[in-house]
Order: sequence, then C-alpha cells, then structure tokens
Amino acid sequence: MATITQRASGRWQARVRKIGGRAVSRTFARRADAEAWARSVELEVERGSYVDRRAAERITLAELLAAYWRAVSSRHKGAPVERYRLARIAEDLGALRLTALTPATVAEWRDARLRCVSPGTVARELGILGAVLSWARRERTLPIPENPVSAIRKPSPPRGRERRLEPGEEARLMAALEDRPAPSGGAKRNGRYRVGTRSPWMRPLVQFALETAMRQGEMLALRWADVDLERRIVRLRETKNGDARTVPLSSRAVAILRGLPRTDSEQVFPISGNAVKLAWRRATARAGLEDLHFHDLRHEATSRLAERLPNVVELAAVTGHRDLRMLARYYHPRAEVLAAKLG
Repeated sequence: MATITQRASGRWQARVRKIGGRAVSRTFARRADAEAWARSVELEVERGSYVDRRAAERITLAELLAAYWRAVSSRHKGAPVERYRLARIAEDLGALRLTALTPATVAEWRDARLRCVSPGTVARELGILGAVLSWARRERTLPIPENPVSAIRKPSPPRGRERRLEPGEEARLMAALEDRPAPSGGAKRNGRYRVGTRSPWMRPLVQFALETAMRQGEMLALRWADVDLERRIVRLRETKNGDARTVPLSSRAVAILRGLPRTDSEQVFPISGNAVKLAWRRATARAGLEDLHFHDLRHEATSRLAERLPNVVELAAVTGHRDLRMLARYYHPRAEVLAAKLG
C-alpha cells in the first residue's frame, strides 16, 4: 500500500511498504511524479521483481566515474584519452544520481553532444559510459535496473578514411622532411637559415611507417633490444590491442634502421609523440599536402603490402590486425591496379 504526503517544504513524498519488509520512500517536486513512482514500485513488488535502489540513489555519476578511473581506466594503455572522456561526461552528467540516468536522459545528452562534436566522438563517449555502468552493475553490484546506454540508438560510425598518397606526394613529403640550407642571396645569411625538419629521426620514421605499416605509438615505443637485424624482425611489446607481436622487415626497412643515428637512448626513434605531431604539421604544410594524417601512412603501407602479400592472413600477421573486417578498412587498392590485374 502506498501513501502520498506533502511535506512542509512543499515536496511530495511517496512511501511504499513492501510485503514482509521495510518501507521505501522517495520525494518528488510534483504529486503526479510521486504517484507514478509509487505505482511502479507496487507493480514490481507484486511481480517479485523489486530491486532496492537506495544504494544507486545515494551515488552520483561523478562519484562512479571517479571510482571507475581509479579501478579500471587508469591502468589502460589509453588512460590519458579515457580520462579526458570521463571528465567530459562528468562535466555534463556528473551531478545526476544513478537512478536519474535514464535512457531518455542519455539520449538527450547524446543529441546535445552531436551538435558540438563528430558522431565518432559521441560513439566513443557513449561506449565508455556504457562500460562504466556495466562495471557498476557487475563489479560494484549497484542496483541499476538496466544500462541506459544499451537502450538508445548509437550514432552511425564514421566512414573509414581512404586517403592515400597520390603520385608525387611522397616525394614532396620527403623533401619537406629533409634538413637542408635555405636558398640565400648573400654570404651573411649563407647556411644560417635552413628549411625542412631538423630532427634526424622524423624522415626515417615516416619512411619506416610506409615500409612496415606500424602504428606511430608502436614505432616510438620500439627499443633496440627488440630489434634483430640479422633475422629481419622486430618484437613489439606494446601494441594498441595489448598483444605483443613480431613484425617481419623488408630489406628496405632493415636499411632504414641501419642508417639511423645511434645515441645513448634505448629507443630506436628517440622522439616524443608531440614532437612528431608538430613536425608532421609543419612538413605537410610545406609540402602542400592537404588532409593528410600521420595515421594515413598506415593505410598507405597496408595497401602497398597487400600487393606483395595477397594472402590476407599473412597480411594481417604483418599489420597486426586481429579482425579481418578492420583490416579491410585499411586496405584501399587503386582501381587502376585492380583493372590491370583483371587483364
């Protein structure tokens, strides 16, 4: 039996006494909301499906996100990115109690985010929010009746990029990455001003990426101890999917490594990710290359490797793709090459 009473504050309290148990109550701003909640609790009690949600009512989403960061996300390889996404969700929805996080609430937030960022970004944010709530139900045994993220429509994934190097673009890129004196009209300036990239590792890093299809993070984490030039292999201990793998090297890839300047560093390419980002931005601007991302080199390299390794299983072993469907997103053969194969 439910009782609805108005408190001195003007808010409405709904109180439902469970059969064989203590009463549960909740306060609302409107009487209609209190009555609706009481009816839903009574119905759950009659069906035997009632779940005590008081624990979920005491916790805000911000508190749960912080707990997830400490227990799970901080240990992930992509922790900095996950921390940013968790902070973004906390800023928008963190004040809500878990019981207030309904599919309608999440859908409204999704639509607001889609007006600000790309569908891919929203899909990734929804993905981590769904993971947090699933973890809360499974590991923290919080009484969340359903995962609201699983009940709403997700943004369509963005189309995979198909950017490849056009004829002449690789030569322009390499020229922009080369360190050389700038043209000078007088002896005073001669040799003092330079064009290109000062870092001795940037140009071979790009060449190595085009030859091996390795990810930027994999190359920057590569250490000389994991390089065997005689056997023409490198051992990757840190990969995106967390699995170590061995990458075979072409003779050109071996030559690139042999030509690298050696320092006291254990890293093959002792350069930071931010330095690569800045140098890449300047080099592509100098080369006049539009809409070319560093990761596009992996697309280019995979497509080139596919012409030498038609066996898709062998190709995946080199590129490190565990899902052949994902590999297909990276393989972009040129139509004229396929036409030539058709005869």
